[in-house]
Amino acid sequence: MSGPGLFPESGPIIETDGRAELHPGFLDWRRADSLLDALLGEVSWEQADLVMFGRKVSEPRMSVWYSPDGIDYVYSGTRRAAHPFTPAVSEIHGLVQEHTGERFNSALVNLYRDGNDRLGWHSDNEEINGPEPVIASVSLGAERFFDLRHRDTGEIRRVLLPHGSLLVMSGVLQQRWVHQVPAMKKVRAPRVNLTFRLVKRPSD
Repeated sequence: MSGPGLFPESGPIIETDGRAELHPGFLDWRRADSLLDALLGEVSWEQADLVMFGRKVSEPRMSVWYSPDGIDYVYSGTRRAAHPFTPAVSEIHGLVQEHTGERFNSALVNLYRDGNDRLGWHSDNEEINGPEPVIASVSLGAERFFDLRHRDTGEIRRVLLPHGSLLVMSGVLQQRWVHQVPAMKKVRAPRVNLTFRLVKRPSD
């Protein structure tokens, strides 16, 4: 397995077995600062419990699931109740849809309080997301690494996600790659991440 190489801060990160592309200047600094402050103030953060290897553990970050359509989200043995968009989430949602030309009806919003908070290796391959989902991920606050690892080859690609950036993942990426946000112990500032998706009810 090859070690992670740091990819450039713009353009395609992955173009084989799915696609991942970074847009570092999606939001200018002033707007990104304003939206980060708004989210930190208006979101009622939750710490979910997940079932890992048969036991219940608390997520090493805070998060809230948003879906104006009222569609709950189930992953790792936990059901996340849907909340209506807050004003800041709704504003970012509109900007993301305009930029990508895609439609999204939900968002998982994560708070990484500092560099100790993290997200382990996984893929967003739940049935509710569909077989080839487009997932648009906006990063605000502290810069954090984002790693992708190919399921078959073990190749790892690493990118630094800057304040105000947009990462778009699409195609078969969730089937062929897993991803993580590793701990970065020296980071003291918070990071908020919003991942917009188009989800369907299980009966749809």
